[in-house]
Amino acid sequence: MTHGSRRRTPVLMHEDRNFDDLAPRFARNIYGGLKGAIRLAVIEQDFAQVLPSAIADAGSMPLRILDAGGGQGQFSLHLAALGHQVTHCDISEQMLQLAKENAAKAGIETIDFVHASIANLRAQCLAGERQAFDLVICHSVLEWVVEQQALIGDLQILLRPDGILSLSFYNRHGLVFKNLLRGKRSSILDGHFEPRPGSLTPHRPLEPLQVLHWLEAAQWALLCHSGIRVFHDYLLTEDGRAMDAPALMALELELSRQEPYRSLGRYQHVMARRLCPSAQTE
Repeated sequence: MTHGSRRRTPVLMHEDRNFDDLAPRFARNIYGGLKGAIRLAVIEQDFAQVLPSAIADAGSMPLRILDAGGGQGQFSLHLAALGHQVTHCDISEQMLQLAKENAAKAGIETIDFVHASIANLRAQCLAGERQAFDLVICHSVLEWVVEQQALIGDLQILLRPDGILSLSFYNRHGLVFKNLLRGKRSSILDGHFEPRPGSLTPHRPLEPLQVLHWLEAAQWALLCHSGIRVFHDYLLTEDGRAMDAPALMALELELSRQEPYRSLGRYQHVMARRLCPSAQTE
């Protein structure tokens, strides 16, 4: 069987997505090129405001960081290189292998790689087998799981009181808007959205207000909220696509927290603090 005719694993909408069958393609299409650079730049901008210690040399005060469903570890490998204590978990063996290869290429030998689901790690934390983390990164995971609100609860348990969550997710509004620009009505508007087999379009896009409501209901303190790729993916003309990359990046960063552009970002990024029990009851 040739590479071009390789059969894709059927996607079951009632199960969490495992990327063993699409890991290299996912890594290339989602995190490669200018798209990936914009994603990392927006996240770095948010960290610079909310948790600058995470993107600085750890020195004698390293943070305990979990990259939950970390894929290739594009962001957390950088944090490990700064001296932070990074645990990288993923349910996909292929994604985990890509992350290990990237770490080896960067000469990083200190990351704890764990082949496990986020729920497995939560159970270990509750059983006292793992310590809670100072920072939990969960990027581009929420849109692939069935129990989305429950996942946020798992992440809360994995954090120490006052710990910080960095959460990014695929935006339902961005999916609808991109289809509208193509002259199509998105099937998600009619409640029966299902991506094609082998598609990298996330199965369960989220409305930002719904995620913010979940965080508020669980008494997280919202620290920042940004849109990722607020206009890049909507450049449909040749002139638009020829826009100077540094100028495009600067404009993406400028508009990432401004409405209505933020709500059109293909992805959303929020950072929130897990309130300690005393703060929750006040």
